[in-house]
Amino acid sequence: MLRLILLFVSFLLCMKSYASKIVVSNENEILIANKNAKPGDTIVLKNGKWDHVTFKLNCKGEKQKPIVFQAEAKGKVIITGNSKLLLGGNYIVVDGLYFTNGFSGQDAVIKFSINKNEIANNCRVTNTVINDFNNPNRLDENYWVALYGKNNRLDHCTFLNKKNLGVLLAVILEDDRSRANYHSIDHNYFGFRIPLASNGGEIIRIGVSEHCEFNSNTNVVDNYFEKCDGETEIISIKSCQNIIKNNLFKECQGAVVLRHGNYNIIANNVFLGNNKKGTGGIRVINKGHLIVNNFFFNCKGTDFRSPLSIMNGVPNSPANRYVGVSDAVIANNSFFDCTPISFCEGKTEERSLQPKNVQFINNLFYTKTDTTIYHIYDDMSGIHLANNVLNKGQKNNLINGFLGKELTLEKLKLLTLPKQIIDGNYKVGDSIQAIVSSKIGKPLPAAIGYDAKVNLQQVLTNASKNCGANWFHYQPVNKQIIQVKCATAKEIEHAIEQYKNYKITIHLTGTQYDFTKSIALNEDVIFTSDLKNGTNRKYFSSNEKLPFLFEIIGNHNVQFQNSSIDAKNLQTKALFVSDTSGTCNHSNFTMNNCTIKYLNGSLLKASKNSLMDSILVTNCTFKNGEGLLFDLYEEVDKKGYYNVEKMKLFNNYISNHQGAILAVLRSGKDESTMGPLIELINNSIENVTNKANALILLNGVQHSLLERNYIVNCNVGAPMIEYKDEVRAAHILSKNNISNSGIVIKNEYVSEK
Repeated sequence: MLRLILLFVSFLLCMKSYASKIVVSNENEILIANKNAKPGDTIVLKNGKWDHVTFKLNCKGEKQKPIVFQAEAKGKVIITGNSKLLLGGNYIVVDGLYFTNGFSGQDAVIKFSINKNEIANNCRVTNTVINDFNNPNRLDENYWVALYGKNNRLDHCTFLNKKNLGVLLAVILEDDRSRANYHSIDHNYFGFRIPLASNGGEIIRIGVSEHCEFNSNTNVVDNYFEKCDGETEIISIKSCQNIIKNNLFKECQGAVVLRHGNYNIIANNVFLGNNKKGTGGIRVINKGHLIVNNFFFNCKGTDFRSPLSIMNGVPNSPANRYVGVSDAVIANNSFFDCTPISFCEGKTEERSLQPKNVQFINNLFYTKTDTTIYHIYDDMSGIHLANNVLNKGQKNNLINGFLGKELTLEKLKLLTLPKQIIDGNYKVGDSIQAIVSSKIGKPLPAAIGYDAKVNLQQVLTNASKNCGANWFHYQPVNKQIIQVKCATAKEIEHAIEQYKNYKITIHLTGTQYDFTKSIALNEDVIFTSDLKNGTNRKYFSSNEKLPFLFEIIGNHNVQFQNSSIDAKNLQTKALFVSDTSGTCNHSNFTMNNCTIKYLNGSLLKASKNSLMDSILVTNCTFKNGEGLLFDLYEEVDKKGYYNVEKMKLFNNYISNHQGAILAVLRSGKDESTMGPLIELINNSIENVTNKANALILLNGVQHSLLERNYIVNCNVGAPMIEYKDEVRAAHILSKNNISNSGIVIKNEYVSEK
């Protein structure tokens, strides 16, 4: 008995010598713990704020005894300031950290590498959150996560509100140490990436064009993507042999894009567009891909963002351009009330190579809103179409390979979808079944369409219950509203300075406002006054020249309403400007029911590198002014940047103005963004002249609508409206009444209705 006791005590002492629990409270202590850590050790980070810290972890655990760095309480270790986590060891687990109110500079926030000689293998980051951890300047690029090495895992993490330039999660394939990596990116939540107005807004990128012919073997499985609108590519695949499976994409303006690389698998994913404009699905380029058993619900993207887009390629293309689509299997997918899919999408003089040896079979379509289910842009002979079914009764001139049949709808998890059907008249070829079986472990089913009963519940339940950090619950900040009466310019300045973290409504109760300096609007502000039958005019003036009167600071909304302003004695280049700092935080501007007279300068000027989500001007009058009224023409770098995502001028009256009305620039040939979207509807424009340029200049605008505008005596003998485009765009001119005015300079992307 004594011998057994001695053996047991010896065992406990042995265990203690090999596995310790170490509590650390600052950066230096964690570095010491890392240096001394042994396999099986647990290092506990004390709760609290960790500011301006760099964790460099290069210790080495073992498969059955990893070294764990965990928060004392998940979510209570709050990492702020200029901070980052670098992993360069083996079998390390990091658990429960919260990155917020900070930035990491040029480096990634979480990087599975310390330097070129120390990269991570068999490491894991779990139950961790990065929220709004952005470089201050919008165009200062970085990743939030950079995956190097092999067999690393990123799971049950939450990523929210990336606003600055750069992919959120990048899989790096620089050398053999990081290729054929078999990383797992699983059970994460990716949310709320608003449009970046630039390339570089992807959520995940696997590889880059220079490494696109290497195998990555990365698994992106069981994740939840919500409102990921950064650019056209949600996931950009630029490597080979990756698996994108069992993911939910909800209301994301973009697609999973097989941009470069071959033999990737896209299977069992659910795309819930929910009728949101721009929601896409899968874009296909290169060879050997398998796209099976995906469900597309109310996806409303077009062109590159179509629910399914099979691209044209470039003949003899280098690997990093547009390799033609070939040897693909696209089968057993279902589309419910989506916009049309695209065959041979992107055809241009350069992209003239049609797809070949593509098997498009057993796909199911149900539509009640669109008049067609597909667009064809080039020769289809290289695409084998068989046993694809559309609900009967739609007015489609179906090509061979599509059949109209009576379809039954079923409801699963509150979603309506077409029920799979069996057609014994068609049998998938043995060679295709062999390819499918080798890649996903089972052959294609005999039924046509998406197997919802097996897959849908799993994907939706996983997204709602098992994705992201389970301790984190996102709660937007609701600011208290304060009402302030301001009779002078000084009182406006004082109100802005005094009421921090409020939504301020400033009532303009005075008559004369003499400004001595520009004012930064660093809170949400509403300017308003009591109009009495259009009178109660306010006089804005300044004794010296100001670069602008009001600056709309990023992350804030400004409204100007129910006011009549005489700006004859105001010396300023612009009444409003967007944030001049180049911040990553977006802003919004609204003006309604206002009259602005004698303004010498712009009403609104967009500062370079700034971004406004929306500009909305309605029911306003602009008279006797000079200068470019709305100036959004600063982004001259030819990189596809622009300053506003959506702009609408509705029901306004502009008269006796000397200068242009609107100039918007998106320069360069980048095709990765959806905006800007510009709408001018039901405006009256009279006696406006600007001999130097068009009154309305849309240069590189992706979408525009000019409808029911009344234009008279404007820019006679000079351009009235001018469109300039280097890439495909969509412009509509509809029911405008233009008389005794300048010409409209159109291009191939302008349609008149």
